[in-house]
Amino acid sequence: MSADKMKNRVSTLISSRVSLAPMAGITDYVLRSLVREYSKTCLITTEMISSEALTQVKDTVITARDENHSPISYQLSGHKPKMIAECAKYLEKFADMIDINMGCPVNKVVKGTDGCALMRNPDLAAEIVRTVKAEISIPLSVKFRLGYTFDELNFVEFGQRMQEAGADFITVHGRTRSQMYGGKADWKRISELKHNVDIPVFANGDIVSIETAVQCLEESEADGVAIGRGALGDPSLLFRIETYMNKGEYLPPPSLEEKIETLKRHLIKEVEFRGEDVGVKFCRKFIPYYLNGFPGASKLRGELVLIDNLKEIFSKLDRILVKS
Repeated sequence: MSADKMKNRVSTLISSRVSLAPMAGITDYVLRSLVREYSKTCLITTEMISSEALTQVKDTVITARDENHSPISYQLSGHKPKMIAECAKYLEKFADMIDINMGCPVNKVVKGTDGCALMRNPDLAAEIVRTVKAEISIPLSVKFRLGYTFDELNFVEFGQRMQEAGADFITVHGRTRSQMYGGKADWKRISELKHNVDIPVFANGDIVSIETAVQCLEESEADGVAIGRGALGDPSLLFRIETYMNKGEYLPPPSLEEKIETLKRHLIKEVEFRGEDVGVKFCRKFIPYYLNGFPGASKLRGELVLIDNLKEIFSKLDRILVKS
Protein backbone atom coordinates (compact mmCIF):
# COMPACT_ATOMS: atom_id res chain seq x y z
CA MET A 1 0.00 0.00 0.00
CA SER A 2 1.33 3.45 -0.89
CA ALA A 3 2.19 5.94 1.85
CA ASP A 4 -0.70 8.21 0.83
CA LYS A 5 -3.22 5.37 0.88
CA MET A 6 -1.99 4.27 4.31
CA LYS A 7 -2.22 7.82 5.60
CA ASN A 8 -5.81 8.06 4.34
CA ARG A 9 -6.66 4.74 5.93
CA VAL A 10 -5.32 5.89 9.31
CA SER A 11 -7.28 9.15 8.99
CA THR A 12 -10.45 7.16 8.44
CA LEU A 13 -9.82 4.95 11.46
CA ILE A 14 -9.30 7.91 13.80
CA SER A 15 -11.79 10.28 12.18
CA SER A 16 -13.77 10.69 15.41
CA ARG A 17 -10.68 12.01 17.29
CA VAL A 18 -11.60 9.74 20.21
CA SER A 19 -10.35 6.23 20.97
CA LEU A 20 -10.79 3.63 23.67
CA ALA A 21 -7.35 3.02 25.17
CA PRO A 22 -6.24 -0.56 25.80
CA MET A 23 -6.45 -1.72 29.44
CA ALA A 24 -5.29 -5.20 30.44
CA GLY A 25 -8.16 -7.27 31.81
CA ILE A 26 -10.55 -4.35 31.24
CA THR A 27 -11.21 -3.54 27.58
CA ASP A 28 -12.57 -6.98 26.87
CA TYR A 29 -15.17 -7.97 24.27
CA VAL A 30 -18.04 -6.84 26.51
CA LEU A 31 -16.74 -3.38 27.40
CA ARG A 32 -15.83 -2.77 23.77
CA SER A 33 -19.37 -3.79 22.80
CA LEU A 34 -20.88 -1.39 25.34
CA VAL A 35 -18.77 1.50 24.08
CA ARG A 36 -19.82 0.65 20.53
CA GLU A 37 -23.50 0.79 21.51
CA TYR A 38 -23.03 4.53 21.94
CA SER A 39 -20.26 5.43 19.51
CA LYS A 40 -20.28 3.92 16.06
CA THR A 41 -17.10 5.63 14.88
CA CYS A 42 -14.50 5.83 17.67
CA LEU A 43 -11.47 3.56 17.46
CA ILE A 44 -11.73 0.85 20.11
CA THR A 45 -8.70 -1.13 21.30
CA THR A 46 -8.50 -4.59 22.82
CA GLU A 47 -6.89 -5.37 26.10
CA MET A 48 -3.17 -6.11 25.92
CA ILE A 49 -2.50 -9.47 24.25
CA SER A 50 0.76 -11.19 25.14
CA SER A 51 2.56 -12.37 22.01
CA GLU A 52 4.15 -15.17 24.06
CA ALA A 53 0.73 -16.41 25.21
CA LEU A 54 -0.91 -16.00 21.81
CA THR A 55 1.85 -18.05 20.21
CA GLN A 56 0.98 -20.92 22.54
CA VAL A 57 -2.82 -20.63 22.47
CA LYS A 58 -5.04 -18.78 20.00
CA ASP A 59 -7.29 -17.34 22.71
CA THR A 60 -10.78 -16.81 21.24
CA VAL A 61 -11.95 -15.00 24.38
CA ILE A 62 -9.41 -12.23 24.03
CA THR A 63 -9.68 -11.97 20.23
CA ALA A 64 -13.50 -12.06 20.04
CA ARG A 65 -15.20 -9.28 18.10
CA ASP A 66 -18.46 -8.45 16.34
CA GLU A 67 -18.88 -7.06 12.85
CA ASN A 68 -19.87 -3.68 14.24
CA HIS A 69 -16.70 -3.41 16.34
CA SER A 70 -14.81 -1.75 13.49
CA PRO A 71 -12.80 0.39 13.65
CA ILE A 72 -10.87 -1.78 16.10
CA SER A 73 -7.19 -2.06 17.01
CA TYR A 74 -5.64 -5.18 18.55
CA GLN A 75 -2.80 -4.51 20.97
CA LEU A 76 0.20 -6.81 21.30
CA SER A 77 2.94 -6.89 23.92
CA GLY A 78 6.32 -8.57 23.80
CA HIS A 79 9.97 -8.02 23.00
CA LYS A 80 10.72 -10.61 20.30
CA PRO A 81 10.30 -8.93 16.89
CA LYS A 82 9.64 -12.06 14.86
CA MET A 83 7.16 -13.47 17.37
CA ILE A 84 5.22 -10.21 17.61
CA ALA A 85 5.17 -9.97 13.81
CA GLU A 86 3.77 -13.49 13.50
CA CYS A 87 1.07 -12.68 16.04
CA ALA A 88 0.26 -9.43 14.26
CA LYS A 89 -0.14 -11.34 11.02
CA TYR A 90 -2.54 -13.76 12.73
CA LEU A 91 -4.56 -10.90 14.26
CA GLU A 92 -4.77 -9.04 10.97
CA LYS A 93 -7.92 -10.98 10.05
CA PHE A 94 -9.68 -9.50 13.09
CA ALA A 95 -8.11 -6.05 13.22
CA ASP A 96 -8.29 -2.73 11.42
CA MET A 97 -5.06 -1.70 13.13
CA ILE A 98 -2.31 -3.36 15.18
CA ASP A 99 -0.95 -1.56 18.24
CA ILE A 100 2.32 -2.37 20.00
CA ASN A 101 2.38 -1.87 23.77
CA MET A 102 5.46 0.07 24.81
CA GLY A 103 3.89 1.83 27.77
CA CYS A 104 2.61 -0.73 30.29
CA PRO A 105 4.25 0.12 33.65
CA VAL A 106 3.31 -3.05 35.58
CA ASN A 107 6.27 -4.81 37.23
CA LYS A 108 5.69 -8.25 35.76
CA VAL A 109 5.56 -6.73 32.26
CA VAL A 110 8.62 -4.49 32.43
CA LYS A 111 10.66 -7.18 34.20
CA GLY A 112 10.15 -9.29 31.10
CA THR A 113 11.51 -6.35 29.06
CA ASP A 114 8.06 -5.76 27.58
CA GLY A 115 5.85 -2.68 27.82
CA CYS A 116 7.55 0.50 28.98
CA ALA A 117 10.88 -1.33 29.34
CA LEU A 118 11.17 -0.96 25.56
CA MET A 119 11.57 2.79 26.01
CA ARG A 120 14.97 1.98 27.48
CA ASN A 121 15.85 0.02 24.37
CA PRO A 122 14.78 2.13 21.38
CA ASP A 123 16.85 0.03 18.97
CA LEU A 124 14.85 -3.09 19.86
CA ALA A 125 11.61 -1.10 19.83
CA ALA A 126 12.37 0.16 16.32
CA GLU A 127 13.24 -3.37 15.18
CA ILE A 128 9.88 -4.60 16.47
CA VAL A 129 8.05 -1.91 14.51
CA ARG A 130 10.02 -2.60 11.32
CA THR A 131 9.47 -6.36 11.57
CA VAL A 132 5.75 -6.07 12.25
CA LYS A 133 5.30 -3.46 9.55
CA ALA A 134 6.84 -5.81 6.99
CA GLU A 135 4.30 -8.53 7.84
CA ILE A 136 1.00 -6.67 7.84
CA SER A 137 -0.93 -4.57 5.35
CA ILE A 138 -3.01 -2.64 7.89
CA PRO A 139 -1.91 0.42 9.91
CA LEU A 140 0.50 -0.02 12.81
CA SER A 141 0.48 2.10 15.94
CA VAL A 142 2.59 2.33 19.07
CA LYS A 143 1.52 3.35 22.57
CA PHE A 144 4.15 4.57 25.04
CA ARG A 145 4.79 7.00 27.89
CA LEU A 146 6.85 10.13 28.44
CA GLY A 147 9.75 7.97 29.57
CA TYR A 148 10.76 5.36 32.09
CA THR A 149 11.59 7.92 34.79
CA PHE A 150 11.68 11.73 35.00
CA ASP A 151 15.40 11.50 34.25
CA GLU A 152 14.65 9.56 31.05
CA LEU A 153 12.08 11.68 29.25
CA ASN A 154 12.90 10.37 25.79
CA PHE A 155 9.38 10.40 24.34
CA VAL A 156 10.18 12.86 21.55
CA GLU A 157 13.21 10.96 20.27
CA PHE A 158 11.42 7.65 20.86
CA GLY A 159 8.40 8.78 18.87
CA GLN A 160 10.61 9.92 16.02
CA ARG A 161 12.32 6.52 15.98
CA MET A 162 8.96 4.76 15.87
CA GLN A 163 7.84 6.91 12.95
CA GLU A 164 11.09 6.26 11.10
CA ALA A 165 10.66 2.51 11.70
CA GLY A 166 7.20 2.56 10.13
CA ALA A 167 4.61 3.45 12.78
CA ASP A 168 1.53 5.13 11.31
CA PHE A 169 0.00 6.41 14.53
CA ILE A 170 1.12 7.15 18.10
CA THR A 171 -0.67 7.29 21.46
CA VAL A 172 1.20 8.83 24.40
CA HIS A 173 0.27 8.45 28.05
CA GLY A 174 1.33 11.65 29.78
CA ARG A 175 3.13 9.96 32.66
CA THR A 176 6.43 8.18 33.17
CA ARG A 177 6.68 4.51 34.06
CA SER A 178 7.86 5.44 37.57
CA GLN A 179 4.61 7.36 38.12
CA MET A 180 2.52 4.31 37.26
CA TYR A 181 -0.99 5.82 37.42
CA GLY A 182 -0.29 8.31 40.19
CA GLY A 183 0.16 12.05 40.01
CA LYS A 184 -1.22 14.02 37.09
CA ALA A 185 -0.77 13.34 33.40
CA ASP A 186 1.37 16.04 31.76
CA TRP A 187 -0.61 16.83 28.61
CA LYS A 188 1.49 19.88 27.76
CA ARG A 189 4.62 17.81 27.20
CA ILE A 190 2.85 15.72 24.56
CA SER A 191 2.79 18.83 22.36
CA GLU A 192 6.59 18.56 22.09
CA LEU A 193 6.19 15.23 20.33
CA LYS A 194 3.32 16.47 18.17
CA HIS A 195 5.59 19.19 16.78
CA ASN A 196 8.34 16.70 15.97
CA VAL A 197 6.53 13.91 14.08
CA ASP A 198 4.37 13.86 10.97
CA ILE A 199 2.02 11.03 11.95
CA PRO A 200 -1.14 11.45 14.11
CA VAL A 201 -0.68 11.64 17.87
CA PHE A 202 -3.37 10.90 20.45
CA ALA A 203 -3.01 12.00 24.08
CA ASN A 204 -3.89 9.67 26.96
CA GLY A 205 -4.17 9.98 30.73
CA ASP A 206 -6.70 11.57 33.15
CA ILE A 207 -9.36 12.19 30.50
CA VAL A 208 -12.54 11.53 32.43
CA SER A 209 -15.04 14.06 31.07
CA ILE A 210 -15.84 16.35 28.17
CA GLU A 211 -14.09 19.17 30.01
CA THR A 212 -10.85 17.26 30.56
CA ALA A 213 -10.88 16.06 26.95
CA VAL A 214 -11.12 19.66 25.71
CA GLN A 215 -8.39 20.81 28.10
CA CYS A 216 -6.15 17.91 27.07
CA LEU A 217 -6.51 18.74 23.38
CA GLU A 218 -5.72 22.39 24.05
CA GLU A 219 -2.59 21.62 26.07
CA SER A 220 -1.28 18.65 24.09
CA GLU A 221 -2.19 19.97 20.62
CA ALA A 222 -2.80 16.29 19.84
CA ASP A 223 -4.95 15.02 17.01
CA GLY A 224 -7.26 13.26 19.44
CA VAL A 225 -7.66 11.68 22.85
CA ALA A 226 -7.51 8.10 24.09
CA ILE A 227 -9.89 7.33 26.95
CA GLY A 228 -8.88 4.71 29.49
CA ARG A 229 -10.17 4.61 33.05
CA GLY A 230 -12.65 7.40 32.31
CA ALA A 231 -14.78 4.88 30.41
CA LEU A 232 -15.12 2.62 33.44
CA GLY A 233 -18.63 2.99 34.79
CA ASP A 234 -19.47 5.26 31.86
CA PRO A 235 -19.12 3.60 28.45
CA SER A 236 -21.06 6.52 26.95
CA LEU A 237 -18.20 8.94 27.65
CA LEU A 238 -16.48 8.50 24.29
CA PHE A 239 -19.72 9.24 22.44
CA ARG A 240 -20.40 12.31 24.55
CA ILE A 241 -16.91 13.66 23.88
CA GLU A 242 -17.32 12.95 20.15
CA THR A 243 -20.66 14.74 20.10
CA TYR A 244 -19.20 17.80 21.76
CA MET A 245 -16.22 17.88 19.40
CA ASN A 246 -18.33 17.39 16.28
CA LYS A 247 -21.47 19.37 17.09
CA GLY A 248 -20.67 21.51 20.12
CA GLU A 249 -23.52 19.73 21.91
CA TYR A 250 -23.00 18.98 25.59
CA LEU A 251 -24.61 15.70 26.67
CA PRO A 252 -24.71 15.36 30.48
CA PRO A 253 -23.10 12.44 32.33
CA PRO A 254 -25.44 9.49 32.99
CA SER A 255 -27.71 9.63 36.01
CA LEU A 256 -27.52 7.03 38.77
CA GLU A 257 -30.52 5.27 37.24
CA GLU A 258 -28.83 5.15 33.84
CA LYS A 259 -25.58 3.89 35.33
CA ILE A 260 -27.40 1.09 37.16
CA GLU A 261 -29.20 0.05 33.97
CA THR A 262 -25.87 0.02 32.11
CA LEU A 263 -24.27 -2.01 34.90
CA LYS A 264 -27.08 -4.54 34.53
CA ARG A 265 -26.44 -4.80 30.80
CA HIS A 266 -22.73 -5.13 31.49
CA LEU A 267 -23.35 -8.00 33.91
CA ILE A 268 -25.74 -9.76 31.54
CA LYS A 269 -23.30 -9.51 28.66
CA GLU A 270 -20.40 -10.84 30.74
CA VAL A 271 -22.54 -13.77 31.92
CA GLU A 272 -23.58 -14.53 28.33
CA PHE A 273 -19.97 -14.33 27.22
CA ARG A 274 -18.27 -16.19 30.08
CA GLY A 275 -20.98 -18.06 31.98
CA GLU A 276 -22.55 -16.88 35.24
CA ASP A 277 -19.83 -17.89 37.70
CA VAL A 278 -16.90 -16.48 35.74
CA GLY A 279 -18.88 -13.59 34.26
CA VAL A 280 -20.10 -12.23 37.59
CA LYS A 281 -16.67 -12.54 39.18
CA PHE A 282 -15.01 -10.87 36.19
CA CYS A 283 -17.50 -7.99 36.32
CA ARG A 284 -16.93 -7.26 40.01
CA LYS A 285 -14.03 -4.94 39.16
CA PHE A 286 -16.42 -2.64 37.29
CA ILE A 287 -19.07 -2.31 40.01
CA PRO A 288 -17.29 0.42 42.06
CA TYR A 289 -17.03 2.62 38.98
CA TYR A 290 -20.75 2.45 38.28
CA LEU A 291 -21.88 2.97 41.86
CA ASN A 292 -20.60 6.13 43.50
CA GLY A 293 -21.76 9.53 44.65
CA PHE A 294 -24.84 8.59 46.63
CA PRO A 295 -25.53 7.80 50.31
CA GLY A 296 -24.53 4.25 51.23
CA ALA A 297 -22.61 3.68 47.99
CA SER A 298 -19.47 2.44 49.70
CA LYS A 299 -21.35 -0.10 51.82
CA LEU A 300 -23.32 -1.33 48.83
CA ARG A 301 -20.21 -1.74 46.69
CA GLY A 302 -18.62 -3.77 49.44
CA GLU A 303 -21.63 -6.09 49.53
CA LEU A 304 -22.02 -6.47 45.77
CA VAL A 305 -18.44 -7.49 45.07
CA LEU A 306 -18.93 -10.52 47.34
CA ILE A 307 -22.03 -11.84 45.56
CA ASP A 308 -21.73 -14.57 42.93
CA ASN A 309 -25.40 -14.76 41.98
CA LEU A 310 -26.68 -12.48 39.22
CA LYS A 311 -30.26 -12.52 40.52
CA GLU A 312 -29.17 -11.36 43.97
CA ILE A 313 -27.05 -8.56 42.50
CA PHE A 314 -30.00 -7.38 40.43
CA SER A 315 -32.24 -7.44 43.50
CA LYS A 316 -29.88 -5.12 45.38
CA LEU A 317 -29.54 -2.82 42.39
CA ASP A 318 -33.32 -2.60 42.03
CA ARG A 319 -33.62 -1.55 45.66
CA ILE A 320 -31.34 1.40 44.93
CA LEU A 321 -33.63 2.48 42.11
CA VAL A 322 -36.68 2.28 44.38
CA LYS A 323 -34.96 4.38 47.06
CA SER A 324 -33.80 6.97 44.56
